[in-house]
Amino acid sequence: MRSETDNAAVATDVAVRLPGMRVAYDGDSFDESALAATWTEQLQGWLNQAVSAGIPEANAMVLATASPDGRPSSRTVLCKGLDERGVVFYTNYTSSKSHDLTATRYASATFPWYSLHRQVHVRGEVEKVDISETAAYWASRPRGSQLGAWASPQSRRVEGRRSLDTALHSIERRFAGVEEIPFPPHWGGWRIRPDVVEFWQGRQDRMHDRLCYVRTDDGWHIERVAP
Repeated sequence: MRSETDNAAVATDVAVRLPGMRVAYDGDSFDESALAATWTEQLQGWLNQAVSAGIPEANAMVLATASPDGRPSSRTVLCKGLDERGVVFYTNYTSSKSHDLTATRYASATFPWYSLHRQVHVRGEVEKVDISETAAYWASRPRGSQLGAWASPQSRRVEGRRSLDTALHSIERRFAGVEEIPFPPHWGGWRIRPDVVEFWQGRQDRMHDRLCYVRTDDGWHIERVAP
């Protein structure tokens, strides 16, 4: 275990080096002619490339929400659905994020593929996923994940790790011998229905390419914004 002196030395060293920490982005040119016909195809293409590049949990995205009084919060979730309607993730409907989404009906999510010098930002209104879709995804989850969804009072204060373990053991006993565990009534999916989807490609001298699919009354349009 590090001493207080060692910790202070490490903290000082990091603080000194932070201003000089940077990566030179050398990505290829990314212009409007390279875009797919739809944001869905473009995102699927980049996601496939991220998977092929061996990026761990390439479907991870940083979800940002805001409370009714405007206090923002973010966390990482996993994208479990992608089509022309939007991107989908699943969670506890009693969680902090779900309370935010229920109140504001709006969210943004970022796919951070740092090693590829790429990001994708999805912003738009949200809706709950249909029960049939939730049931289909739930059936694909490992049994342990299903049990955890029943056991965890997500975002609520707990007294310690033991209380979580106790809750899980209780759920394991409850569903012992049950082959197909039903999904909890407080659990399901959220879909972000985007009005803007931005594709960010790192370039030299911080002159990055940022191309956006923007929804308008006349359909989707492409815009370039400054880095």
